[in-house]
Amino acid sequence: MLESTSTARIVLTTAATLEEAERLARALVEEQLAACASLVPSVQSIYRWQGAVESATETLLLLKTYAGRVPALEARLHALHSYQTPEFLVLPVESGSRGYLEWLAASMRRA
Repeated sequence: MLESTSTARIVLTTAATLEEAERLARALVEEQLAACASLVPSVQSIYRWQGAVESATETLLLLKTYAGRVPALEARLHALHSYQTPEFLVLPVESGSRGYLEWLAASMRRA
């Protein structure tokens, strides 16, 4: 059964290597800033940086969190990340399965 939610969020970011993505993911989940991080290795990014078109192979991270944790998540990601300007895009979750959303909420509770 799908249920509506207004506080779940998906945060997108990329990392230069799979190793960096794993390090970021583990730290953010251990610190309960994200309930889960899904890593998608070997995405090809083409972007404009400092006036030039660049290309890089990166790892995409999909971070599952709640709106209330987004500011702390962003601050921590910037502190841990190797990029000068890491991607940080926040997408609202319109709906999801009840079981998954309950798991997400339970995972985000502070111990």
